[in-house]
Amino acid sequence: MTDTSDFRAKPPEGIDADGASRQGASLYQLIREDIIEGRLAANERLVVTDLARRHGTSTNPVREALQLLRGEGFVTFVPNRGARVRPIDQDFVRDIYEIGVLIEPALTRWFVSMATVEDIAELERIQGLIEENNFADTFRHSELDTAFHTVMYQKHYNRHAAELWWKHREVLRAVSRRFDFTLARRAAILSEHRELIAHVKAGNANEAAELIARHVEGSGRHILEHMRARNAARAG
Repeated sequence: MTDTSDFRAKPPEGIDADGASRQGASLYQLIREDIIEGRLAANERLVVTDLARRHGTSTNPVREALQLLRGEGFVTFVPNRGARVRPIDQDFVRDIYEIGVLIEPALTRWFVSMATVEDIAELERIQGLIEENNFADTFRHSELDTAFHTVMYQKHYNRHAAELWWKHREVLRAVSRRFDFTLARRAAILSEHRELIAHVKAGNANEAAELIARHVEGSGRHILEHMRARNAARAG
């Protein structure tokens, strides 16, 4: 199998991963990580000049970063009150994955009708790497899993839908890094991927679409269960 130590998933062709300058994109990553890890608290005010001073930059890259974070839902803008950190709570995660449940079946149904022998071979190749890794390196699994789904959506004619999928998936990927995969979820991911490939091979578009809806919902619910358990532990 190919070494995957340096593997990085990329957005579908024609979709900019962040759409900002290099400095703005770098700040976006740093501020998003601070929000996800709780270093920036829920509802905390984000002052552009303070962030620029903290990160040793001018204010323009900070504004770029905040706009990107606003687009993902991590930051809210309130008139006359500026930017604030959006709480990364269960409602936020539910809203994000439910959009995936609506979008991905349509993207998958189209892919099945258009899939080539080369597309199927690429799905099988990436799935082989996923199984070889077997969740030993969770970051690598996340990258490979994203690449697996990107194969299905990268050629879709509706670039707005593909971009929306990518951005929402990246949000869930960022949030899910805080939690480990349960054994049940690991088994479900591997099994559903294999079943999905079989449906693509057989041209079963409706079955593949139904499966991907369950797959996305399962991922979302997995994160929610972890969040509920963490909140219960804190409350106890």
